[in-house]
Amino acid sequence: MNECRAIGVMLALGLSAAGGSGAGLPYTIVGTGQTRCYSDSGEIPPPKSGQPFCGQDAQHPGRSPAYRDNGDGTVSDLNTGLMWVQARGEKATWDAAVAGASGCRVGGHSDWRMPAIKELYSLINFTGGFDFHAGAAKSRPYLDTKYFQFVYGDESKGGRAIDCQDWTATQYVGTTMNGNTTVFGVNFADGRIKGYPKAPRGRGGVAAPKLLHVRYVRGNPAYGKNDFRENGDGTITDRATGLMWSKADSKLGMDWQAALAWVEKRNAEKYLGHSDWRLPSAKELQSLVDYTRAPAVTRSPAIDPVFQTTPLGDGEYPFFWSGTTHLEGPPDRQATAAVYVAFGRATGWMQFPPGKGSRQLLDVHGAGAQRSDPKRGDPAAFPQGRGPQGDVVRISNFVRCVRDGVK
Repeated sequence: MNECRAIGVMLALGLSAAGGSGAGLPYTIVGTGQTRCYSDSGEIPPPKSGQPFCGQDAQHPGRSPAYRDNGDGTVSDLNTGLMWVQARGEKATWDAAVAGASGCRVGGHSDWRMPAIKELYSLINFTGGFDFHAGAAKSRPYLDTKYFQFVYGDESKGGRAIDCQDWTATQYVGTTMNGNTTVFGVNFADGRIKGYPKAPRGRGGVAAPKLLHVRYVRGNPAYGKNDFRENGDGTITDRATGLMWSKADSKLGMDWQAALAWVEKRNAEKYLGHSDWRLPSAKELQSLVDYTRAPAVTRSPAIDPVFQTTPLGDGEYPFFWSGTTHLEGPPDRQATAAVYVAFGRATGWMQFPPGKGSRQLLDVHGAGAQRSDPKRGDPAAFPQGRGPQGDVVRISNFVRCVRDGVK
C-alpha cells in the first residue's frame, strides 16, 4: 500500500498517523490540527499517490494537540512542556506587556515570561477560518477555545474583528513599513505571523504606541531552539525537533498543487537516499526561521546559513510553501489559499504616508512572517498585492522537503 493511500485509510478509520517530532525531544512540534484534505477550490477525499494534491497536511497530521486545564487559570501543553495563562490578556503597549510578566502570579507561579514567537506559534490551530466579509459572526479562531480564552476585535465600537493580535518577545532585527521598530506577533483571528510596529506612524506622520494582547508562558526553556547537524549527504537534521530537512531548496517556484507533486516525484526517485519526504506543515516550516537574521541587516535570509536558499536577486528571497491550507474567506473560497513562510522580506505595496501617499514596495511584515498565497493563478492579477498592507502575491513559491529523521 503506498504512503498516500495508507494515510488516507488511517484518516478514514479515525486513526492518527506518525509524523512530526517525537515525544521526549526538547522542541516538539505539534500538528496543525487539519484532518481534511483540500484541492485548490474545496474539500476532497484523501488523494492517493499519483493523484493531484496528495501529501498535504491532513495526510501527515503529526502529533495531535493535547492540553490540560489545571483549574487555576493555567493550561499545560502536554506536547511541548509549556504552561500558559488561560485568560485573554488585556491590550497593552509592548513595553508594558514585557514588564507585566514579572508581576504575574497566575496559578501561584512567579516565573512567567513573554513568549517568543516560536512558543506562541505552537498554539496555532489551522482548523480556524476568518471571514473578512462577515467578521466575527462567521469566523473560527485559530486557537483551541475549549482551553484558551479568546476575543475578536470589538466591532460594536467601530473596530475590526481581525484586530486582536498577540505580542511576543521577538523583536525584528530589521524594520518594517519604512523604518518602524517592529515586534513579531501572532494573530489567532486570521492565522498569521506578522511584524507589528511598536509605534506606527499614522496620518500626518504622528507615531502612537500600538496596543496588542499578551498571553504569558512558563516552562521548557529549550522550546524553539534548533540544533542543526549537517549530515554530509545533502540533508540536515535538527536534533531539537527530530526533523530532517533537505539542505537545498527546489531552486524553482511552482504553485501549490505542483509543490505537492514535486515532493512526490522526489520520493519516487529516492531523493537524498529517502522516499518519505513531505511538504512541511506550517508549524514545521516556521521552526526553521532564524529570527536573529534579516536581509537588510545580515545580508542573508532568516534561516541558518547551513541551509542553501536560492536568491531571487535585488536582495529578495523566495516564499516557501507549506502543506497547510489556509481556511479563510467566504464558504465558497475557504480552500483556495495555502500557508507560506517568508524567509526574506515579507513585502507589500504600502501607501506611505498611510492613506494618502503613493504605493511603495516595502518590507511590511518582516523576514519570518507567515502569510498565505492563492494556491493557483496569475500573480499579475494582483499588481498591488492584496490585503490592507498590499501583501505581495507570488503563487510561484519554493519547496524545502522534510521527513522524520529522529524517532
